[in-house]
Amino acid sequence: MVSVAESPRLNASAASRGRRLIAFLDRHRWFAAVFALGGLLRVVTMLGYRPALWFNDSYEYVSVALHPFRPHPIRPNGYGYWLLALEPFHSFSLVVFTQHLMGLATAVLVYILLHRRFGLPGWGAALAAVPVLFDAYQIQLEHLIMSDAMFTLLCVGVITLVLWHRRMSWRVGAVVGLLLALTALTRSIGLAILALVVVFLLIKRAGLRPVLAMVTACALPVLAYMGWFSATYGNFAMTNSDGPILYMRTALFADCDKMGLDERKDLELGLLCIIVPQNQRGISGQGFLWWDRAGQKFHVFGPGTKFDVEMNANASRFAMRAITSQPGDYLSVVARDFFRAFRWDRPVYPDASTFLQYEFPRAEKPLPTWSLYRGRADTDAETYERGSAATQIVQPWADFVQGYQRLVHLPGTALGVILLIGLYGVAVRWRKLGGPVLLPWLAAVGLILAPAATAEFDYRYLVPAVPLACLAAGISLRHGVRLPRWVRPRTASASEPATERK
Repeated sequence: MVSVAESPRLNASAASRGRRLIAFLDRHRWFAAVFALGGLLRVVTMLGYRPALWFNDSYEYVSVALHPFRPHPIRPNGYGYWLLALEPFHSFSLVVFTQHLMGLATAVLVYILLHRRFGLPGWGAALAAVPVLFDAYQIQLEHLIMSDAMFTLLCVGVITLVLWHRRMSWRVGAVVGLLLALTALTRSIGLAILALVVVFLLIKRAGLRPVLAMVTACALPVLAYMGWFSATYGNFAMTNSDGPILYMRTALFADCDKMGLDERKDLELGLLCIIVPQNQRGISGQGFLWWDRAGQKFHVFGPGTKFDVEMNANASRFAMRAITSQPGDYLSVVARDFFRAFRWDRPVYPDASTFLQYEFPRAEKPLPTWSLYRGRADTDAETYERGSAATQIVQPWADFVQGYQRLVHLPGTALGVILLIGLYGVAVRWRKLGGPVLLPWLAAVGLILAPAATAEFDYRYLVPAVPLACLAAGISLRHGVRLPRWVRPRTASASEPATERK
């Protein structure tokens, strides 16, 4: 019990904490306001769609959580193990709640890095976090049982740690390396982020010790996973899907006559030739990988071999042969998909079924009954939830969210403008090879370009690039433009930002 003498001291302590909190919120009032509204939007989303939303890939992730003792042949197990960690709670609502927290945490990192490290005014740093907090497609993706919210947070976390430390110690390098390993084990493209960070640190002359610590800390978990994958499938890799997915990229233009395939020497590659005329292959290559369609040749090897070691190798050889034989056609489809990201409108692509999975649904539907690599889609989801896992639409919350999505989202053209601001920041700092702008800008562009070059355009691949593009633009505006006096932080001199003084 609290004595009478202690009661005034406790009241004074609580009052002091309250004053400190109010002062803190006042110092960060712009961000506090948008953060609260972004959190409220996520609460409304959870009320309107229970327990979660589903994408085609979602069920495979759940299968990994329920059958964790084998690596998945198509994608790394990282996100599946996050579901495994939450499995004792048997709640997909909890899963999407953590993912909404990841989205909010991403916005916090954008704000903190720009405001505290680079001296952007509070309102400017808060503005840079607005796309993450308010974009309806960002919120919808957080509500899907998918790895994207985790991957985005990890990418932004890595960039934040690297840019926060002007002089990186080997310990910080090791932490960055571990985060990069988690990023790669969530989505294998995370290894490309490792390459970017290494190059950036070498340009920055950060020293050999932090770079070696980072590479080692990243390599150990990734190599261990690849060793496990090799012991299971006989292929020292992270997946068996790289070849088939690259094949999908080339399916729209691959011409076996131009590739010069020899019927006797290239028999296995010849079986992958697409007999459908190019002008009848449509606008997307997904049908030649994921669906049964005239001209689809993966079934020559029989059911269940689409992602085995032999098919991965053959599909990769075929795709590389197509790229080297038809470089102009390859660059054309890559450029088309890259610039598709910057359209003002949002046309249906690659097909209506996939497109609608990024929209808040208007009607409930049962979970699919298709077979997975292990288990079945509906029964695995119900086992995890210990009950019905199909999305329930609850009014009036769902109506509000649907209307909000029609009105509030980041157009592709706006993303392009943000990237151009970052490019300007790189250009004006050319003597320092772009300075701190270079890393987030290259990471953002790379996350947009990589799917166009190795797979195919998909709207969800744009989401992780947005906060990185906003970071690059925010740093550019702070350091590349002479801001008006009323905008400048008090700590910055007229000639040089305080954060860059040696």
